[in-house]
Amino acid sequence: MFGILLTSISTFFQEISVSIGKDGVARRLQGIYTMGFLNSFWILLIFIFLIFATGQKFIFSLASLPTFGLRVILELFQADISVRAAVAADRSTYSFIRTITIPLLLSIDLFLGYHISSSQLAGVFLIGSTLLFIFMARGVNKIGIRLIIFTAINAALTLSLFKYDITHFNSVVAEQSIIYSFLLIYFFSSAYWKAGENPLVFLKKPLFFIQSSSNGFGGILQSFAYSFAPASVIITAERSSAVLWSVLSGNIYFKERGFLVKIAALVFLVAGIVLLTR
Repeated sequence: MFGILLTSISTFFQEISVSIGKDGVARRLQGIYTMGFLNSFWILLIFIFLIFATGQKFIFSLASLPTFGLRVILELFQADISVRAAVAADRSTYSFIRTITIPLLLSIDLFLGYHISSSQLAGVFLIGSTLLFIFMARGVNKIGIRLIIFTAINAALTLSLFKYDITHFNSVVAEQSIIYSFLLIYFFSSAYWKAGENPLVFLKKPLFFIQSSSNGFGGILQSFAYSFAPASVIITAERSSAVLWSVLSGNIYFKERGFLVKIAALVFLVAGIVLLTR
């Protein structure tokens, strides 16, 4: 239950960040690489703070290199395409389609030996069924759907590798701080050399500071949530709460169409969350 609560709070702050970034790219106030850099910057700083100021143990085992190295590669693809998908697609559509990750992670968790109750299985299935509803619904923008599907499938791999590493080898702060170091290097160099932007300059602007810090706080909560429950449970809560916040931001901030259809789909998600937490 605690892991689900952390996840719900984290997605709220991440929605604030992505919405600001999506709007900023649309208005040409920032590029996609700068958006990716800002979304990763504060997460790394907070992890560094946790290591040096709160006594969080930095534990990294060389035995994790095969799985960790694979995760680095997949995370770079995930971060880049996720930014592109977030910019191209409607906020609510983006969150709905990413529920593809849930049944994939459930299969992986069962294979790894995690216990999933019958009510949790029903909750995961009910939430996953919203995919069919969204695919068939009229008035729902399908732009960027291929990018979203890639991130949903790839997320099942990256999250499983993350869960495996922190269970058998590394501490959360070690695993994530190194991953986000790679992401920052990638996004900064891409923004600087490809787009001619210096992402650090954007941190001086209040709006983009809020964008960066909101995602940082949300990302930290999300990382620790995986320590309290199987990956399939946490990702189900993450995807479900993300849909709620994105439907609201999509309607209020971006004036997206199909609000009533998306609210109907949310009913399935709420029912799934209730089953998930029993």
